[in-house]
Amino acid sequence: MALGLTAPLDVTQIERVIPHRFPFLMIDRVVELSGDKVVALKNVSANEPYFAGHFPGHPIMPGVLQVEAMAQAGAVLALNLLAEPGQTPLVFFMGIDKVKFRKPVVPGDQLRLEVVPTRKGGAIWKMAGKAFVDGQVVSEAEFLATFKK
Repeated sequence: MALGLTAPLDVTQIERVIPHRFPFLMIDRVVELSGDKVVALKNVSANEPYFAGHFPGHPIMPGVLQVEAMAQAGAVLALNLLAEPGQTPLVFFMGIDKVKFRKPVVPGDQLRLEVVPTRKGGAIWKMAGKAFVDGQVVSEAEFLATFKK
């Protein structure tokens, strides 16, 4: 039996699925969720702690955190299909490939994260993700993940 959640999911519901918490929870809302796709939102606030050092006077969301946001969205998709109610398995990166950063992400932007599994089931999943701001791709990546119950 899987969790069987349906979108939309708010932060409280997301925290019931994945173990990430502030300041490292990188998704604010899940707006679409099926066995074949997840769409999540990340509101990029000027108050994000990483902006203090990346970069003073010219804040840009680090690309690695954009990839992390995609991975967290993918984890919601996978765990919705794999986890049992009451479980919060850990999700671990195993590999990241074909990463591209297209445009800077700055305070006030809203990331729309679209992730699809390209190989699912079993202990290792492969997913492809894209992050959009105002309909334009700002970053993309493929990644492998595994799960520990």
